[in-house]
Amino acid sequence: MSLAIDVVGGKWKLHLMWVLGGAPQRFGRIRDLLPGVSEKVLTENLRQLENAGVVHREIYPEIPPRVEYSLTELGADLARALRPLEDWGDRHRGQLAPRLARAQ
Repeated sequence: MSLAIDVVGGKWKLHLMWVLGGAPQRFGRIRDLLPGVSEKVLTENLRQLENAGVVHREIYPEIPPRVEYSLTELGADLARALRPLEDWGDRHRGQLAPRLARAQ
């Protein structure tokens, strides 16, 4: 299996890459941008991406502590590699959306 698939496999990791691709985000904002993901699953996925070296977790020494997540250089490179997949989805949205809606 592809090592890249190991990094981004699962339901939420590609979504997380997309959310973090624009700018650093705090946990609560990420949760708001990804309706349906539980805090536990979000935490697990962020940790897995951090362990893979594609996400950076920055803890600011404030009271209360502020934590932001962002893509590393490796993560930004992966996001650029994923762009053709996003483009494919956009080109075929009309065909895919009704099928995906029926499947849910």
